[in-house]
Amino acid sequence: MRIVTPVRFTVRVDESIWEAARASRGWLDAANGTGQAELTCRILKLTEEAGEAAGAWIGLVGQNPRKGVTHTREDVAAELADVVLTALVAIESLGLDARTVVTACAEKVRSRTA
Repeated sequence: MRIVTPVRFTVRVDESIWEAARASRGWLDAANGTGQAELTCRILKLTEEAGEAAGAWIGLVGQNPRKGVTHTREDVAAELADVVLTALVAIESLGLDARTVVTACAEKVRSRTA
């Protein structure tokens, strides 16, 4: 039996991340509008980015014998970061404050692991 020690953490994210999410939303709003179809595309973009993270992991473990090992852990991490930023932009695009939403989520996780 494996004993898991609860993780205790404090959420502190550099302001530039929240600014990047807001700026990306503004740029997308100006270029593509803010209609339902655009919001749908921003949410579906998460699936695309998650697929790229999965592809990087497959490349890291060399699952495709024809290609072999094609990625590093840093590649996987970069793709996962794309997923995170894309999610923040989608949250902002819903008209919500990404910092508030993510902080509430982190607090919920923290309460379960305390």
